[in-house]
Amino acid sequence: MEIIAIIDTKSGKVQGYSDNGIEVYKGIPFAEPPIGDLRFQPPIAKAPWDGVLDATKYGPCSFQGATQLEEWFGKLEPESEDCLTLNIWTPAADGDKRPVMFWIHGGAFIMGGGTHEFYDGLNLAKRGNVVVVTINYRLGALGFLYIPDKTINAGILDQALALNWVHNNIKKFGGDPDNITIFGESAGGYSVLTLPVIPQVKGQIRRVIAQSAPAIDPEISDKNTKGFMRKLKVKKGDIESLRNIPPEEIIKAQNEFMGSDPNNILAFRPLIDGDTIPKHPLNAFRDGDLKDIDFLIGTNLDEAKLFTYLDPGFNEMVKTGGENAVLGLLAMSGVDPNESKEILETYKSARKGKLSIKPMDLLDAVVTDAMFRIPTIRFLEAHSKYQPNTFNYMFTFPCPQFDGALGCPHAIDIPFVFNTLNAPGIPEFVGNGPDINNLSEKVMDAWIAFAHTGNPNHKNLPEWSPYDTKTRTTMMLGEEIKVSNKVFDKEREAWEGLLEI
Repeated sequence: MEIIAIIDTKSGKVQGYSDNGIEVYKGIPFAEPPIGDLRFQPPIAKAPWDGVLDATKYGPCSFQGATQLEEWFGKLEPESEDCLTLNIWTPAADGDKRPVMFWIHGGAFIMGGGTHEFYDGLNLAKRGNVVVVTINYRLGALGFLYIPDKTINAGILDQALALNWVHNNIKKFGGDPDNITIFGESAGGYSVLTLPVIPQVKGQIRRVIAQSAPAIDPEISDKNTKGFMRKLKVKKGDIESLRNIPPEEIIKAQNEFMGSDPNNILAFRPLIDGDTIPKHPLNAFRDGDLKDIDFLIGTNLDEAKLFTYLDPGFNEMVKTGGENAVLGLLAMSGVDPNESKEILETYKSARKGKLSIKPMDLLDAVVTDAMFRIPTIRFLEAHSKYQPNTFNYMFTFPCPQFDGALGCPHAIDIPFVFNTLNAPGIPEFVGNGPDINNLSEKVMDAWIAFAHTGNPNHKNLPEWSPYDTKTRTTMMLGEEIKVSNKVFDKEREAWEGLLEI
């Protein structure tokens, strides 16, 4: 490890190391540790430190909730409440003005961290002459517990404070504070759609890339808080008692509460309270509030298959109920029974002779669209009215696991963006060989081009036109790379007027 020059930030001095021609700075604190009286509170900017911070190792990740994905990718460790740090990869801390790519990780707001090997920024920074930043933020109940008038949205305020730190300091690392692209996947996609609405980051975001962002639920309620606190035998609103409970017990209660009901998957998430998050992000896009932001957003072909395959309950439900299982899920989502039948018939008709219309495949298609693709289209429709640099993609590369049963599932796009195809657990997820490296380079170059210019086109892609409601242009990224218009349009039309905010 080659130790490199000391960087004097506004918070204090840091010293990282050089790796394959890229300067790396890890574990830089951007906030005071959210412990004791600061637990559940909005983050407080890190006070300047004395001496030189050793920035050669990642800081701890946020306490992790339990998910089935741990079986494939392992659990991040060590965990700590003192987790609010960020990591930087830069070609050189030379005062140049490179685009900054600020990554927000996913994990249903209960797991993950900017320290995960999936998100190592070295290859992206080296290939694109960009500065890559990853962050940790508080997760689960520690980050997103809602107690009226006492705590709300601490985790996404962590993200905002990290962005403030980057905006104020990234010039020292060779980045341009006026050209920051925030990008993220899943809960990170949810976050990058929400973050531009937060007042304290106004003017700090130039571009947004949202990957597989789930539908943003506007409901604000303390129902989940009550269920969680019952597990801990703590009275409603007693935040002081919660501050005295060890974090391990908090996570245990969180796991028990979330495991008791499959609908609790996003029990802890950003809530639109009119203050920390003043309005629903989709309304902000529709109203043109964010018209100056360049926008790239997309989904994976078979998002839902990751979840339905991992949960045997779905297969049992379909095995028992057939197509009625699809209708039941739609009813649980608030869709009228008659409209549910129309949706199902539309999908069967549109797919017949082209794609499987077996009940399980219909369910996967409907859930993928309801949770991911239709919400994505509504953001595209809203923003494209104001911003010509609005682009859509669909990732289609199939996972080789389980004889192809996963199709192109949720999260498979991430290692292609970072070219971390050899990270632990990833070869089993994406396969290996020259084809995956080829695709990764083309995807990386599109994301890099977008960070530089607001346009993802480059010489190794077909011409990628902006999205509009007439052509609905979509770049298909997979074993075949092509431009398609009006992808699955009959299915899209079936959702018009449904599940609106």
